Amino acid sequence: MSLRLEMLQVARLAPKTLGDSTQLVRDFILRQQNADGGFKDRSGQSDLYYTVFALDALIALQAELPVGLVGPFVQRFGTGEALDFVHLCCLARSWCALRTPHSSQTPHSALRTPHSLDPAALARRIETFRTPDGGYNVIAQSKSGTAYAAFLALGAYQDLGLALPEPLKLVQSLKFLETDDGAWANDRNMKRGSTNATAAAVTVLRQLNQPINASVADWLLARVHPEGGFRASADVPLPDLLSTATALHALAGLQAPFQAIKERCLDFIDTLWTNEGSFHGHWGDDFLDTEYTFYGLLALGNLSV
Repeated sequence: MSLRLEMLQVARLAPKTLGDSTQLVRDFILRQQNADGGFKDRSGQSDLYYTVFALDALIALQAELPVGLVGPFVQRFGTGEALDFVHLCCLARSWCALRTPHSSQTPHSALRTPHSLDPAALARRIETFRTPDGGYNVIAQSKSGTAYAAFLALGAYQDLGLALPEPLKLVQSLKFLETDDGAWANDRNMKRGSTNATAAAVTVLRQLNQPINASVADWLLARVHPEGGFRASADVPLPDLLSTATALHALAGLQAPFQAIKERCLDFIDTLWTNEGSFHGHWGDDFLDTEYTFYGLLALGNLSV
């Protein structure tokens, strides 16, 4: 099962906890769509990155996709000639979302083989961000890869229905990101592990059928805040929703038990919930967007198992 489908499968469980508030979430996401079909970033502009989270959140909630608007918005990007690495991967995921049957809908035949999307051409663009150590970096011509870019690249190839080139080299690149405290950093210049980089590395390695030291689960669990939620690193005092969602998903993938922290994490997520139908990213965050809406669904889904 691909990275994306794995997350969607879990996020679909969130309504078990949301209950009647599920409709509020659907309504919030749909309100984030602009007239051009894209979904709003934090400045209100249409952005492929936020569009991806909106589409996957709607699919997880078994809601109808506004294909008539969002399809042309995605199609205008062609094979991503003008996009950076992150948005290239978002383009691949957007097309995958639009081609995937869900709820009562059938696959959108006009989007199965869109004339503007050439998977091989998009993949060649992604490969321009490959690094000499076998990894990927969001900055072209970088000397070494990052955990975040490895996660995005693997997901993009899966979304395009293509095999990742030389997967063992990607695995080897992650070895350079291992830290002495038993985790992973996002790049080689960081000496201590971070929650999101560790979750990304664990997920990539698991997807590539590589062995993972079971002690990494203990490292992740040590990032739990006394009031619930996960911190981004040992040096960060407060928890956030992104770290909570990714850590829980990594722990679930490792089949590591986390029942002892379940209620605390649910309480933490509840403090981020707003009746507008979304979640704040952390206690000091005043914004609401589709990205953190999806992370809220992913976190709740993992806690619903």
